[in-house]
Amino acid sequence: MKEDIKSLEEAEIAARLKAMGEPAFRGKQIFTWLHKGAVSFDEMTNLSKALREKLEANYFITVPKVERKLVSALDGTIKYLWRLGDGNCIETVLMKYHHGNSVCISTEVGCKMGCVFCASTQAGFVRRLAPSEILDQVLFTQLDSGEPISNIVLMGIGEPLDNYDNVLKFLRLVNHPDGMNIGMRHISLSTCGLVDQIGRLAEADLQLTLSVSLHAPDDETRSKLLPINRSAGVEKLMAACRAYFEKTGRRISFEYALIDSVNDSDAQADLLAKRLKGMPGHVNLIGLNDIKESPLKPSKRMAAFQKRLESHGVTATVRRKLGSDINAACGQLRRSQLEQSGKENTGDTQ
Repeated sequence: MKEDIKSLEEAEIAARLKAMGEPAFRGKQIFTWLHKGAVSFDEMTNLSKALREKLEANYFITVPKVERKLVSALDGTIKYLWRLGDGNCIETVLMKYHHGNSVCISTEVGCKMGCVFCASTQAGFVRRLAPSEILDQVLFTQLDSGEPISNIVLMGIGEPLDNYDNVLKFLRLVNHPDGMNIGMRHISLSTCGLVDQIGRLAEADLQLTLSVSLHAPDDETRSKLLPINRSAGVEKLMAACRAYFEKTGRRISFEYALIDSVNDSDAQADLLAKRLKGMPGHVNLIGLNDIKESPLKPSKRMAAFQKRLESHGVTATVRRKLGSDINAACGQLRRSQLEQSGKENTGDTQ
């Protein structure tokens, strides 16, 4: 069976070449070609034909195909639906800011976390992405759009810490100076709160930004919104966050989607401020995406909730919503594609 060469680090490629009787410096050449977007070994013209044939016989190069591409007329946000080698689809969103271009990438096909307000989980979990498939979203979004990418957000479909090993390898790949060379301080990883994995990430001591999807300060509310909360609870999650900060010195961003009459009361703002007391970080308030199947609706108390937090000394910002005219929120485009495929398969065109 052929091996996924783009999921290998430069040193791993060099070691495999050495085992094939080739000089180790070829590893850097191949690594550089792959991270420039080479889609075949024949493109690697500084390699001998014999070596290219050996590589073709033993390895494959992942190349996603653009299934759909939507460009926002409002702000230039671009949303991609990529079709992978096995036929599954994932989403990537390119967002343009004054400080540079950010790409929001997926880490899994589907999601098993079951967060009730998220479209990503509604079609179920299929599989984890390989390091190469995570990297390809950054690489081919840059190549297709012609826009240089300076920042990465792991906040698309899937829970990054559920795919911990592959995500960590992706981070090493995208950070490598012979590759895309995107610094860790320009990368943000979002989790719904896998407490043990937050501990592992703290031990890795990376200089990335950790974003925790909190969405409620009390167990009763958070467990209804995010089933993963039942495994540990808010207090253990916050303890893990404090330990993460103490280990890395990196402040944490707490994501909080405001939902009408669910998590937007003054009492919940007060409790949230109490949970955060003494821990550097900030709250990123998010306008809930209005999913037609969901009874949960966006809160009308965004400004009041923000003001209440600030009265306790908590830094709270409101996330700018981009790509609203192209369904740029996680999972929406993939879900619509699956629904369309279902109609095609059943002959239902209504």
